[in-house]
Amino acid sequence: MNSFSFQNPTKIVFGSGTVSQLGKLAEAFGKTILLVYGSGSIKKTGLYDEVLTQLKSIDAKIVELSGIEPNPRLTSVNRGIELCRSEKVDLVLAVGGGSVIDAAKAIAAGALYDGDVWDFFMKKAVIRDALPIGTILTLSATGSEMNGNAVISNWETKQKRAFGSMYAYPRFSILDPTLTFSVPRDQTVNGSVDIMSHVFEQYFTLTPNAPLQERLCESILLTVIENAELAMDNPENYEARANLMLCGTMALNGGLISVGTESDWASHGIEHEISAIYDIPHGAGLSIVFPNWMKYVYQERIDRFTQYAERVWGIERGNKSDEELALAGIEATRAFFTRIGAPATLAYYNIGRENLDTMAKEAVHFGPLGNFKKLHEADVRQILELSL
Repeated sequence: MNSFSFQNPTKIVFGSGTVSQLGKLAEAFGKTILLVYGSGSIKKTGLYDEVLTQLKSIDAKIVELSGIEPNPRLTSVNRGIELCRSEKVDLVLAVGGGSVIDAAKAIAAGALYDGDVWDFFMKKAVIRDALPIGTILTLSATGSEMNGNAVISNWETKQKRAFGSMYAYPRFSILDPTLTFSVPRDQTVNGSVDIMSHVFEQYFTLTPNAPLQERLCESILLTVIENAELAMDNPENYEARANLMLCGTMALNGGLISVGTESDWASHGIEHEISAIYDIPHGAGLSIVFPNWMKYVYQERIDRFTQYAERVWGIERGNKSDEELALAGIEATRAFFTRIGAPATLAYYNIGRENLDTMAKEAVHFGPLGNFKKLHEADVRQILELSL
Protein backbone atom coordinates (compact mmCIF):
# COMPACT_ATOMS: atom_id res chain seq x y z
CA MET A 1 0.00 0.00 0.00
CA ASN A 2 1.21 3.50 -0.84
CA SER A 3 1.11 6.59 1.39
CA PHE A 4 -1.99 8.75 0.93
CA SER A 5 -4.11 11.63 2.16
CA PHE A 6 -7.89 11.52 2.06
CA GLN A 7 -10.50 14.20 2.68
CA ASN A 8 -14.17 14.36 1.77
CA PRO A 9 -16.11 17.45 2.86
CA THR A 10 -19.55 16.49 1.50
CA LYS A 11 -22.40 16.08 3.96
CA ILE A 12 -24.66 13.19 2.96
CA VAL A 13 -28.29 13.23 4.10
CA PHE A 14 -29.66 9.78 3.30
CA GLY A 15 -33.14 8.30 3.53
CA SER A 16 -36.80 8.59 2.66
CA GLY A 17 -38.25 12.08 3.02
CA THR A 18 -34.91 13.83 3.38
CA VAL A 19 -35.83 16.49 0.81
CA SER A 20 -37.69 18.08 3.73
CA GLN A 21 -34.29 19.17 5.03
CA LEU A 22 -33.39 21.13 1.89
CA GLY A 23 -34.45 24.54 3.21
CA LYS A 24 -32.28 24.34 6.30
CA LEU A 25 -29.33 22.97 4.34
CA ALA A 26 -29.54 25.60 1.59
CA GLU A 27 -30.13 28.57 3.87
CA ALA A 28 -26.60 28.39 5.22
CA PHE A 29 -25.19 29.48 1.86
CA GLY A 30 -27.36 32.45 0.92
CA LYS A 31 -30.68 33.43 -0.59
CA THR A 32 -30.06 33.39 -4.35
CA ILE A 33 -30.07 29.86 -5.70
CA LEU A 34 -29.47 28.56 -9.21
CA LEU A 35 -31.70 25.50 -9.64
CA VAL A 36 -30.16 23.19 -12.25
CA TYR A 37 -32.10 20.24 -13.67
CA GLY A 38 -32.64 18.18 -16.80
CA SER A 39 -35.47 17.58 -19.22
CA GLY A 40 -38.25 18.11 -16.70
CA SER A 41 -38.89 14.65 -15.25
CA ILE A 42 -38.67 16.18 -11.77
CA LYS A 43 -41.85 18.11 -12.60
CA LYS A 44 -43.71 14.91 -13.49
CA THR A 45 -42.72 13.22 -10.23
CA GLY A 46 -43.60 16.18 -8.03
CA LEU A 47 -40.02 16.69 -6.87
CA TYR A 48 -39.82 20.10 -8.55
CA ASP A 49 -42.77 21.42 -6.53
CA GLU A 50 -41.30 19.99 -3.34
CA VAL A 51 -37.99 21.70 -4.00
CA LEU A 52 -39.69 25.03 -4.69
CA THR A 53 -41.70 24.72 -1.48
CA GLN A 54 -38.54 24.13 0.50
CA LEU A 55 -36.69 27.04 -1.08
CA LYS A 56 -39.62 29.42 -0.71
CA SER A 57 -39.77 28.57 2.98
CA ILE A 58 -36.44 30.38 3.37
CA ASP A 59 -37.50 33.24 1.05
CA ALA A 60 -34.94 32.23 -1.53
CA LYS A 61 -34.66 33.88 -4.92
CA ILE A 62 -34.78 31.00 -7.39
CA VAL A 63 -33.04 31.22 -10.76
CA GLU A 64 -33.67 28.23 -13.02
CA LEU A 65 -31.52 26.45 -15.59
CA SER A 66 -33.29 23.49 -17.16
CA GLY A 67 -32.55 21.20 -20.08
CA ILE A 68 -29.20 19.77 -18.99
CA GLU A 69 -28.36 16.98 -21.42
CA PRO A 70 -27.53 13.33 -20.50
CA ASN A 71 -23.99 14.06 -21.72
CA PRO A 72 -23.98 17.65 -20.44
CA ARG A 73 -22.91 20.25 -22.98
CA LEU A 74 -20.45 23.09 -22.59
CA THR A 75 -23.11 25.41 -24.03
CA SER A 76 -25.43 24.61 -21.10
CA VAL A 77 -22.61 25.18 -18.64
CA ASN A 78 -21.90 28.58 -20.15
CA ARG A 79 -25.58 29.54 -19.85
CA GLY A 80 -25.40 28.66 -16.18
CA ILE A 81 -22.24 30.68 -15.66
CA GLU A 82 -23.90 33.74 -17.19
CA LEU A 83 -26.88 33.33 -14.85
CA CYS A 84 -24.64 33.00 -11.80
CA ARG A 85 -22.87 36.20 -12.65
CA SER A 86 -25.89 38.27 -13.67
CA GLU A 87 -28.04 37.12 -10.73
CA LYS A 88 -25.22 37.02 -8.15
CA VAL A 89 -25.99 33.42 -7.24
CA ASP A 90 -24.98 32.15 -3.77
CA LEU A 91 -25.61 28.42 -4.21
CA VAL A 92 -25.81 26.13 -7.23
CA LEU A 93 -28.40 23.41 -6.53
CA ALA A 94 -28.40 20.37 -8.84
CA VAL A 95 -31.53 18.22 -8.87
CA GLY A 96 -31.01 15.12 -10.99
CA GLY A 97 -28.42 12.49 -11.84
CA GLY A 98 -24.72 12.69 -12.48
CA SER A 99 -25.02 14.73 -15.65
CA VAL A 100 -26.93 17.51 -13.91
CA ILE A 101 -24.52 17.45 -10.96
CA ASP A 102 -21.49 17.55 -13.26
CA ALA A 103 -22.93 20.55 -15.09
CA ALA A 104 -23.57 22.28 -11.76
CA LYS A 105 -19.94 21.74 -10.72
CA ALA A 106 -18.62 23.21 -13.96
CA ILE A 107 -20.98 26.16 -13.58
CA ALA A 108 -19.91 26.75 -9.98
CA ALA A 109 -16.23 26.72 -10.93
CA GLY A 110 -16.65 28.75 -14.10
CA ALA A 111 -18.68 31.46 -12.40
CA LEU A 112 -15.64 32.54 -10.37
CA TYR A 113 -13.11 32.24 -13.21
CA ASP A 114 -12.24 35.08 -15.56
CA GLY A 115 -11.40 32.83 -18.49
CA ASP A 116 -13.16 30.11 -20.47
CA VAL A 117 -14.40 27.27 -18.23
CA TRP A 118 -13.22 24.81 -20.89
CA ASP A 119 -9.67 25.71 -19.80
CA PHE A 120 -10.20 23.50 -16.74
CA PHE A 121 -11.06 20.51 -18.91
CA MET A 122 -8.15 21.03 -21.28
CA LYS A 123 -5.69 21.39 -18.37
CA LYS A 124 -4.91 24.99 -19.27
CA ALA A 125 -6.00 26.25 -15.84
CA VAL A 126 -6.53 24.97 -12.31
CA ILE A 127 -9.69 25.59 -10.30
CA ARG A 128 -8.95 27.96 -7.42
CA ASP A 129 -12.48 28.54 -6.14
CA ALA A 130 -16.11 27.69 -6.84
CA LEU A 131 -19.57 28.66 -5.70
CA PRO A 132 -21.09 26.32 -3.10
CA ILE A 133 -22.87 23.31 -4.61
CA GLY A 134 -25.77 21.28 -3.24
CA THR A 135 -27.39 18.23 -4.83
CA ILE A 136 -30.56 16.18 -4.72
CA LEU A 137 -29.79 12.85 -6.37
CA THR A 138 -32.37 11.11 -8.59
CA LEU A 139 -30.24 8.40 -10.24
CA SER A 140 -27.80 5.91 -8.72
CA ALA A 141 -24.78 5.85 -10.99
CA THR A 142 -21.89 8.28 -11.06
CA GLY A 143 -21.05 9.11 -7.45
CA SER A 144 -20.88 12.77 -8.48
CA GLU A 145 -22.93 13.61 -5.39
CA MET A 146 -19.87 12.97 -3.19
CA ASN A 147 -16.83 13.76 -5.30
CA GLY A 148 -15.14 16.69 -7.01
CA ASN A 149 -15.23 15.32 -10.55
CA ALA A 150 -17.15 16.58 -13.57
CA VAL A 151 -17.34 15.42 -17.19
CA ILE A 152 -18.56 17.81 -19.88
CA SER A 153 -18.96 17.46 -23.66
CA ASN A 154 -17.89 20.14 -26.09
CA TRP A 155 -20.23 19.25 -28.94
CA GLU A 156 -18.63 21.71 -31.34
CA THR A 157 -15.20 20.06 -31.10
CA LYS A 158 -16.53 16.52 -30.39
CA GLN A 159 -14.50 16.35 -27.18
CA LYS A 160 -15.56 14.95 -23.83
CA ARG A 161 -13.25 15.92 -20.98
CA ALA A 162 -13.14 15.77 -17.17
CA PHE A 163 -11.81 17.78 -14.27
CA GLY A 164 -11.37 17.02 -10.59
CA SER A 165 -11.08 19.56 -7.79
CA MET A 166 -11.61 19.80 -4.04
CA TYR A 167 -13.50 23.03 -4.73
CA ALA A 168 -16.12 21.08 -6.71
CA TYR A 169 -17.21 18.76 -3.92
CA PRO A 170 -20.87 19.38 -3.05
CA ARG A 171 -21.37 20.97 0.37
CA PHE A 172 -24.38 18.73 0.90
CA SER A 173 -26.15 15.97 -1.00
CA ILE A 174 -29.65 14.69 -0.32
CA LEU A 175 -29.99 10.99 -1.16
CA ASP A 176 -33.58 9.75 -0.98
CA PRO A 177 -33.91 6.30 -2.58
CA THR A 178 -37.63 6.86 -3.24
CA LEU A 179 -36.64 9.50 -5.81
CA THR A 180 -35.23 6.68 -7.95
CA PHE A 181 -38.47 4.66 -8.00
CA SER A 182 -39.49 6.28 -11.30
CA VAL A 183 -36.13 5.73 -13.02
CA PRO A 184 -36.69 3.80 -16.29
CA ARG A 185 -35.25 0.31 -16.54
CA ASP A 186 -32.58 1.26 -19.08
CA GLN A 187 -31.28 3.99 -16.80
CA THR A 188 -31.17 1.57 -13.88
CA VAL A 189 -29.20 -0.82 -16.11
CA ASN A 190 -26.75 1.87 -17.21
CA GLY A 191 -26.41 3.20 -13.67
CA SER A 192 -25.61 -0.26 -12.31
CA VAL A 193 -22.94 -0.77 -14.98
CA ASP A 194 -21.52 2.68 -14.22
CA ILE A 195 -21.22 1.88 -10.50
CA MET A 196 -19.48 -1.42 -11.20
CA SER A 197 -17.18 0.24 -13.72
CA HIS A 198 -16.08 2.82 -11.17
CA VAL A 199 -15.14 -0.02 -8.86
CA PHE A 200 -13.30 -1.87 -11.65
CA GLU A 201 -11.17 1.19 -12.35
CA GLN A 202 -9.95 1.12 -8.74
CA TYR A 203 -9.93 -2.65 -8.15
CA PHE A 204 -7.70 -3.60 -11.07
CA THR A 205 -4.45 -2.15 -9.78
CA LEU A 206 -0.82 -3.17 -9.74
CA THR A 207 -0.40 -1.88 -6.16
CA PRO A 208 0.31 -4.81 -3.83
CA ASN A 209 -0.77 -5.41 -0.23
CA ALA A 210 -4.06 -3.54 -0.08
CA PRO A 211 -6.47 -6.25 1.17
CA LEU A 212 -8.96 -3.87 2.81
CA GLN A 213 -9.35 -1.81 -0.36
CA GLU A 214 -9.80 -5.00 -2.39
CA ARG A 215 -12.56 -6.25 -0.12
CA LEU A 216 -14.29 -2.88 -0.08
CA CYS A 217 -14.36 -3.01 -3.89
CA GLU A 218 -15.61 -6.59 -3.91
CA SER A 219 -18.38 -5.82 -1.43
CA ILE A 220 -19.73 -3.02 -3.61
CA LEU A 221 -19.63 -5.22 -6.71
CA LEU A 222 -21.47 -8.02 -4.89
CA THR A 223 -24.08 -5.62 -3.56
CA VAL A 224 -24.79 -4.22 -7.03
CA ILE A 225 -25.03 -7.72 -8.49
CA GLU A 226 -27.46 -8.73 -5.72
CA ASN A 227 -29.68 -5.64 -5.99
CA ALA A 228 -29.70 -4.45 -9.61
CA GLU A 229 -32.21 -7.00 -10.87
CA LEU A 230 -34.34 -6.65 -7.74
CA ALA A 231 -34.68 -2.94 -8.50
CA MET A 232 -35.51 -3.64 -12.14
CA ASP A 233 -38.10 -6.29 -11.31
CA ASN A 234 -39.73 -4.10 -8.67
CA PRO A 235 -38.83 -0.43 -9.20
CA GLU A 236 -40.32 0.53 -5.81
CA ASN A 237 -38.26 -1.97 -3.83
CA TYR A 238 -36.90 0.53 -1.30
CA GLU A 239 -34.11 -1.66 0.04
CA ALA A 240 -32.80 -2.51 -3.42
CA ARG A 241 -32.91 1.13 -4.49
CA ALA A 242 -31.26 2.23 -1.25
CA ASN A 243 -28.48 -0.32 -1.63
CA LEU A 244 -27.80 0.74 -5.21
CA MET A 245 -27.78 4.40 -4.24
CA LEU A 246 -25.27 3.88 -1.44
CA CYS A 247 -23.13 1.70 -3.71
CA GLY A 248 -22.98 4.49 -6.28
CA THR A 249 -21.88 6.99 -3.65
CA MET A 250 -19.29 4.70 -2.09
CA ALA A 251 -17.89 3.60 -5.46
CA LEU A 252 -16.52 7.02 -6.36
CA ASN A 253 -16.19 9.58 -3.59
CA GLY A 254 -12.62 10.74 -3.78
CA GLY A 255 -10.88 7.44 -3.24
CA LEU A 256 -12.34 5.77 -0.14
CA ILE A 257 -12.14 2.33 -1.75
CA SER A 258 -8.75 2.91 -3.37
CA VAL A 259 -6.69 4.96 -0.91
CA GLY A 260 -3.05 3.98 -1.11
CA THR A 261 -3.39 2.35 -4.53
CA GLU A 262 -3.09 3.42 -8.17
CA SER A 263 -6.34 3.50 -10.09
CA ASP A 264 -6.65 2.98 -13.84
CA TRP A 265 -9.46 4.91 -15.65
CA ALA A 266 -8.44 3.81 -19.15
CA SER A 267 -11.88 2.37 -19.95
CA HIS A 268 -13.53 5.65 -18.99
CA GLY A 269 -11.10 7.49 -21.23
CA ILE A 270 -12.01 5.24 -24.15
CA GLU A 271 -15.75 5.52 -23.50
CA HIS A 272 -15.55 9.29 -23.36
CA GLU A 273 -14.30 9.35 -26.93
CA ILE A 274 -17.17 7.14 -28.10
CA SER A 275 -19.89 9.23 -26.47
CA ALA A 276 -18.16 12.47 -27.47
CA ILE A 277 -18.92 11.60 -31.09
CA TYR A 278 -22.00 9.39 -30.86
CA ASP A 279 -23.70 10.76 -27.70
CA ILE A 280 -24.52 7.29 -26.36
CA PRO A 281 -25.32 6.74 -22.65
CA HIS A 282 -22.15 6.61 -20.58
CA GLY A 283 -23.06 3.40 -18.74
CA ALA A 284 -23.93 1.67 -22.00
CA GLY A 285 -20.57 2.64 -23.46
CA LEU A 286 -18.80 1.23 -20.41
CA SER A 287 -20.71 -2.04 -20.69
CA ILE A 288 -19.32 -2.38 -24.22
CA VAL A 289 -15.74 -1.34 -23.48
CA PHE A 290 -14.92 -2.77 -20.06
CA PRO A 291 -15.01 -6.53 -20.73
CA ASN A 292 -12.88 -5.93 -23.81
CA TRP A 293 -10.39 -3.89 -21.79
CA MET A 294 -10.28 -6.81 -19.36
CA LYS A 295 -9.49 -9.27 -22.14
CA TYR A 296 -6.75 -6.98 -23.42
CA VAL A 297 -4.94 -6.41 -20.11
CA TYR A 298 -5.63 -9.37 -17.78
CA GLN A 299 -2.20 -10.93 -18.22
CA GLU A 300 -0.54 -7.87 -16.66
CA ARG A 301 -1.61 -9.16 -13.25
CA ILE A 302 -3.51 -12.37 -13.70
CA ASP A 303 -3.79 -13.03 -9.96
CA ARG A 304 -6.08 -10.02 -9.60
CA PHE A 305 -8.37 -11.44 -12.26
CA THR A 306 -8.39 -14.94 -10.74
CA GLN A 307 -9.23 -13.39 -7.36
CA TYR A 308 -12.01 -11.40 -9.02
CA ALA A 309 -13.46 -14.55 -10.59
CA GLU A 310 -13.44 -16.44 -7.31
CA ARG A 311 -14.53 -13.74 -4.86
CA VAL A 312 -17.02 -11.77 -6.94
CA TRP A 313 -18.50 -14.41 -9.23
CA GLY A 314 -17.99 -17.45 -7.02
CA ILE A 315 -16.24 -19.41 -9.76
CA GLU A 316 -14.43 -22.42 -8.37
CA ARG A 317 -10.90 -23.04 -9.57
CA GLY A 318 -11.18 -26.82 -9.86
CA ASN A 319 -8.75 -27.88 -12.55
CA LYS A 320 -8.73 -24.49 -14.26
CA SER A 321 -5.45 -22.81 -15.08
CA ASP A 322 -4.94 -19.19 -14.03
CA GLU A 323 -5.79 -18.08 -17.55
CA GLU A 324 -8.97 -20.16 -17.70
CA LEU A 325 -10.12 -18.85 -14.33
CA ALA A 326 -9.36 -15.24 -15.23
CA LEU A 327 -11.22 -15.51 -18.53
CA ALA A 328 -14.16 -17.17 -16.77
CA GLY A 329 -14.47 -14.10 -14.53
CA ILE A 330 -14.38 -11.80 -17.54
CA GLU A 331 -17.06 -13.85 -19.29
CA ALA A 332 -19.19 -13.74 -16.13
CA THR A 333 -18.96 -9.95 -16.25
CA ARG A 334 -20.15 -9.86 -19.84
CA ALA A 335 -22.91 -12.39 -19.09
CA PHE A 336 -24.23 -10.27 -16.21
CA PHE A 337 -24.23 -7.10 -18.30
CA THR A 338 -26.10 -8.94 -21.04
CA ARG A 339 -28.58 -10.47 -18.60
CA ILE A 340 -29.63 -7.10 -17.22
CA GLY A 341 -29.94 -5.67 -20.73
CA ALA A 342 -26.73 -3.71 -21.27
CA PRO A 343 -25.29 -3.63 -24.81
CA ALA A 344 -22.21 -5.69 -25.72
CA THR A 345 -21.07 -4.15 -29.01
CA LEU A 346 -20.76 -0.78 -30.69
CA ALA A 347 -22.86 -2.24 -33.50
CA TYR A 348 -25.81 -1.98 -31.10
CA TYR A 349 -25.65 1.78 -31.77
CA ASN A 350 -24.76 1.34 -35.46
CA ILE A 351 -21.19 2.42 -34.77
CA GLY A 352 -18.64 1.09 -37.22
CA ARG A 353 -14.99 1.72 -38.04
CA GLU A 354 -15.44 5.18 -39.48
CA ASN A 355 -14.10 7.06 -36.42
CA LEU A 356 -11.86 4.48 -34.75
CA ASP A 357 -8.65 6.30 -35.64
CA THR A 358 -10.00 9.62 -34.39
CA MET A 359 -11.24 8.11 -31.12
CA ALA A 360 -7.98 6.28 -30.50
CA LYS A 361 -5.94 9.42 -31.14
CA GLU A 362 -8.10 11.66 -28.96
CA ALA A 363 -8.16 9.13 -26.11
CA VAL A 364 -4.43 9.64 -25.59
CA HIS A 365 -4.56 13.42 -26.10
CA PHE A 366 -2.90 13.99 -22.70
CA GLY A 367 -0.70 10.89 -22.86
CA PRO A 368 -1.09 7.11 -22.46
CA LEU A 369 -4.22 5.90 -20.66
CA GLY A 370 -4.31 3.84 -17.50
CA ASN A 371 -1.95 2.35 -14.95
CA PHE A 372 -2.78 -1.36 -14.93
CA LYS A 373 -1.41 -1.42 -18.47
CA LYS A 374 -0.32 1.77 -20.17
CA LEU A 375 -2.41 2.11 -23.31
CA HIS A 376 -1.08 3.98 -26.32
CA GLU A 377 -3.01 4.92 -29.43
CA ALA A 378 -2.54 1.49 -31.05
CA ASP A 379 -3.74 -0.25 -27.88
CA VAL A 380 -6.86 1.88 -27.68
CA ARG A 381 -7.65 1.15 -31.30
CA GLN A 382 -7.37 -2.58 -30.69
CA ILE A 383 -9.80 -2.37 -27.77
CA LEU A 384 -12.19 -0.40 -29.96
CA GLU A 385 -11.84 -3.09 -32.63
CA LEU A 386 -12.72 -5.74 -30.05
CA SER A 387 -15.78 -3.65 -29.16
CA LEU A 388 -17.22 -3.42 -32.66
